[in-house]
Amino acid sequence: MFHATMDPLSIVLPRKRRLCAFLLFSAVWSLALSVTRYSIPEEIEVGSVVANLATDLGLDIRSLGERNVKLDNIHNKKYLDINKETGDLFILEKIDREYLCPTKTVSSCFLKMDVIIENPVRIFNVELEILDINDNAPQFRRETMHLDISESATPGERFSITNAVDMDVGKNSIETYYLSQSEHFTIDLQSGSDGTKYVDLVLKTELDREQQAVHSLILTAVDDGDSPRSGTASIVVQVLDTNDNAPQFDRQVYSVDLIENASSGTLVMKLNATDMDEGSNAELTYSYTLYTSEKTQEKFSLDPNSGEIRVKGVIDFEEIKSFEMYIEAKDKGQQPLSGQCKVLMFITDLNDNHPEITVKSLKRSIEEDAAIGTVIAVVSVRDRDSGDNGKVDLTLHDRFSLPFVLNKSSEEYFSLLVSEPLDREKVSNYDITFKVKDRGTPSLSDNETIRLEILDVNDNAPQFPQSFYTIHVMENNEPGTLLSSLSAHDPDLNENQYLVYFIMEKMIANTSMSMLFSINPENGNLYALKTFDYEREREYLFHIEARDSGVPPQSSNMTVHIIIQDQNDNAPLIVSPWSAKGSVIEQVIPRSFEKGAMITKVIALDADSVQNSRITYQFLMVTDNTLFSLNQYNGEVRTTRMFSYRDPRYQRLVITARDNGDPPLSATVTIKITTVEQVVTEFSETTEIPLHYDLFTDLNLYLVIGLGSVSFLLLITILVIIVLKCQKPKPTKPPSNRNSIISQRNSTIADSTLISSDAYWYSLFLAETRKGKVVVRQPLPNGAGYFVSSIPRSIAMTTTSESRTSTLQYSK
Repeated sequence: MFHATMDPLSIVLPRKRRLCAFLLFSAVWSLALSVTRYSIPEEIEVGSVVANLATDLGLDIRSLGERNVKLDNIHNKKYLDINKETGDLFILEKIDREYLCPTKTVSSCFLKMDVIIENPVRIFNVELEILDINDNAPQFRRETMHLDISESATPGERFSITNAVDMDVGKNSIETYYLSQSEHFTIDLQSGSDGTKYVDLVLKTELDREQQAVHSLILTAVDDGDSPRSGTASIVVQVLDTNDNAPQFDRQVYSVDLIENASSGTLVMKLNATDMDEGSNAELTYSYTLYTSEKTQEKFSLDPNSGEIRVKGVIDFEEIKSFEMYIEAKDKGQQPLSGQCKVLMFITDLNDNHPEITVKSLKRSIEEDAAIGTVIAVVSVRDRDSGDNGKVDLTLHDRFSLPFVLNKSSEEYFSLLVSEPLDREKVSNYDITFKVKDRGTPSLSDNETIRLEILDVNDNAPQFPQSFYTIHVMENNEPGTLLSSLSAHDPDLNENQYLVYFIMEKMIANTSMSMLFSINPENGNLYALKTFDYEREREYLFHIEARDSGVPPQSSNMTVHIIIQDQNDNAPLIVSPWSAKGSVIEQVIPRSFEKGAMITKVIALDADSVQNSRITYQFLMVTDNTLFSLNQYNGEVRTTRMFSYRDPRYQRLVITARDNGDPPLSATVTIKITTVEQVVTEFSETTEIPLHYDLFTDLNLYLVIGLGSVSFLLLITILVIIVLKCQKPKPTKPPSNRNSIISQRNSTIADSTLISSDAYWYSLFLAETRKGKVVVRQPLPNGAGYFVSSIPRSIAMTTTSESRTSTLQYSK
């Protein structure tokens, strides 16, 4: 492993001087025979100084460099070197003693070197002793050692184990061994001739594999260095089995029950014996002993491997009521061991008789109001078997859903009673099933079913699907029209469910409900007995009762709300400008009217409601389409341009007022317009005109209140104006200039505001009609003003009238 080498003289001399050099080398070789020794510990740090060779060898330090001093190693590694400036021998590489001297038989380890200098040549022998330090811990060749030891091994028996190795020497090598604590094992140390320590494992006490099959030990090797080191190894001891345990059954005596007539092959029981040994020492076989009778062995078979006992022959309780078996379990060891047990087998009587049910005193029907506790039937049960096979239990099938209960009156008799209130409307009949079951194993059972009919009583009142009905009826219906079918339902039967319908009497405006409506008493069909008018009555509210024919009778009622729906059965009525039927309204206007001036305003009323009373205005005929325009919503007629000299003096307008019904109804008015250069104010007497129509009689409350208030204020205003007019002695002649005429006409022709004469007329019309009167407005000649007349309705409906009503004259 180490190579000792020595360099030859490498002094290069001239060929003629080699002989002289050889002689000189021979002279100094005698000086090299002396050896210089040093001692250092291994693993010393690199750069550490070992010694000063110049001082120890007597060399001049200053001449070391000139004489080319060098260190010749006999190993392949250069561990040391010489400092040529100081002459110190120092460490060049760490030295491992175990590497240099691997053989532990050599106590000392030396590193030999030659120091060579020239001029003259000299060689010095140097030996460096490497001292051991404790730098290696003991090591085992195997970390885990396995040992197989029979449990029959005797105490004191020794077992060889692998020792540890320590590369260090002397006191740094292995000093002793330690074993982990063990009840069964210890160690014994021995020393070799070279000082090596050997260890053996020694058995202290007997082993028992059944108690502990494996023993795990720790072996520790420790050296004796200044800083002791150690190494460990595991010892696994496997305890080998010996046949030292006999088989054992979990019981010494087994007791088994077997039903008679058990089929062949039926498993009676499986024996369970155990052996604490292992391998063949634990393999068991089962067999009958000599104490088991041949009769028993004929009836039952025993499996030698599994220990199963099965039925082989016919088992009859009446023949033999019990059996005794003696069974042995034997292992397969070289010296077999065995264990025994006893099996007692008791035959159980077979439950081969079914229980019987007998129903007595049965009621086939019962009223639904039967009291709780009422007896329906008496039931008896019996079973010819004995013991538990003869004990029976009687129950009702699905008993939690039945309103009945069984009451045990004696050992074999039961009473069926009503336990909850009955309701035929929910369940009209019951199928009651009695189930009887004995307590045998396996149990036998039987059942018996009876049907019970529930009789009806009048315990339910008729019920309408709804407690409130709303029926919409179109006005102008035919008398006898079917309005709706208001049928009720009664869940009772027969006469208890036969219903009669009638209207509960109620007076409306001195009229009985039975005069307005009729209901079919058998099916609840509701009919109208008269034609309804939306403008007179818009809704009716009454009650209908349904009564059954039971004793006592039951009844219930519901509310009917009849809503009359409007029909477009009233044509618009033109109230301004008013004219007798077929007459033409004449109106005089000045030709000086400018563009946009209002000529007149057509006002129509419709007694219908909502959409049917929405009125629009249109021209049916107009003399000149370019001269007049008509607002379709408020009926205002205005000029679209100024009159010219080409326009005829007379203009004819035919205006229609159409409602929004389906189909729509309309009314027309014809206005003859005369254009003059100057308007002359003249007065004429009030004309009484008979009316042949009936104005609306029903307005919304808020409209009446609002319009009545406005009418009252306007009436006061007009009365004040009339009083002021009456105080003037004579009316002045209107100025002839154009502006005066326009001003006067603008004050005469009303606009659409409430302070105009048209607004006043409309308000007065509403107020007077609510008093039962008819208001008529007639224009004065030349359009100078209007006469407004209030006429009692009874008088207005006649063709002529002798009395004059109070007349209001409105003019400016």
